[in-house]
Amino acid sequence: MAVELVTVMNFLLALIILMLGLWVYRAKKIGLSIYVALGFGLFAVSHALVLLGTNSADIYIVIIRALGYLFVIYGLIRAAMEITS
Repeated sequence: MAVELVTVMNFLLALIILMLGLWVYRAKKIGLSIYVALGFGLFAVSHALVLLGTNSADIYIVIIRALGYLFVIYGLIRAAMEITS
């Protein structure tokens, strides 16, 4: 099994964003950061599964990544609604 450099990089960066998001939420209680952390946590899971040999087109990977995007989108919408109200 060849390790894909881009997947490793994506996995590591997703983990860093997950940790930063959790840190910001814990320190500042900024709601957006927890949704970003959850989204990138899901991205990290999907990249880890690909590194373990799961096909990146597998339906589970697609669902995990879609949920990650939805968490980030939801957090941004909530943040935008707080700004405008």
